[in-house]
Amino acid sequence: MKIAVTDGIDLGAKKDLQELGHSVSEKHFSNDDLIDGCISEYDVVIIRSATKLTADVIKANTAYDSKLSMIIRAGVGIDNIDLSSASENSVLVCNTPSASTNAVVELTIGHLISSCRKICTGNRKMRNGVWAKKELSGSELRGKNLGLLGYGRIAKGVAEIARSIGMKIHVYDPYVESNEEGCVYHDSVESLFGKCTHVSIHCFLSEETRHLVGYEMISLMPQKSDDGNLCGNHIVNCARGGIIDEVGLYRALIDGTLATASLDVFEVEPAIKSNLLQLDGFQATPHIGASTKEAQSRIGQEIVSIVRAHSKGETPESCLNK
Repeated sequence: MKIAVTDGIDLGAKKDLQELGHSVSEKHFSNDDLIDGCISEYDVVIIRSATKLTADVIKANTAYDSKLSMIIRAGVGIDNIDLSSASENSVLVCNTPSASTNAVVELTIGHLISSCRKICTGNRKMRNGVWAKKELSGSELRGKNLGLLGYGRIAKGVAEIARSIGMKIHVYDPYVESNEEGCVYHDSVESLFGKCTHVSIHCFLSEETRHLVGYEMISLMPQKSDDGNLCGNHIVNCARGGIIDEVGLYRALIDGTLATASLDVFEVEPAIKSNLLQLDGFQATPHIGASTKEAQSRIGQEIVSIVRAHSKGETPESCLNK
């Protein structure tokens, strides 16, 4: 099969695909190229979050003598792929749902610890010649309520580590059963935010979740832990940009409703000019949730398995529109 890779792939996976007899081309396509049908000559296209396969793009690449039969998202989120259009045009869409789980779990916990202990702020001040020991009094995670908005693979991994630190786990996810021991389940987002001083976002981006977390929602957070400790409110998002309203987030940081916010994902990327970057209570990473050597290797091997199944006429397990 002829395969296009638009945003990079693990070298080992590329070699494996070639050894299976497939032709693999690494190319970046502009939106104009995509609208012109540039990927219609490929059987499979492998993308990350940077490539946007809208309904118009998919329609343009499935007309006439198109060969396109599969889109593989090297990662989890598929908000950059119009799944309905792919289904209507007989294009299978697969992702690699488990490969990056551990990497994102560890980054989320890293953001929680770093923000609450003001590690990034301290580092920045020292580089600017300021010894800010007295200013950088943080708060501990032990004993605090951690709210998980969404409870899939990554959230469960975060919960496991957070419990080991001594945090109390609270969950809101209308699509999972509320039967796991050691979790307090909530019947609304408002209830979750009203109870938790620490919240981590773990849901997909959809019309239902876009700007779900704004200033009013953040204002429900209690500032104090169950034992009365004034620890402030803290939010982490390593899921998808757009779930948090960044204008409301900025306001909450400015007026103290939030003590800290940590984002690995933004509504518009790259976000190097975001006003949030000027605030001491804000820390950011440039969408590196899956950026570990181990995760990229696992993603690559999942892609190889998907392509192998597809070439045999089988439907891969991770197919989202069977």
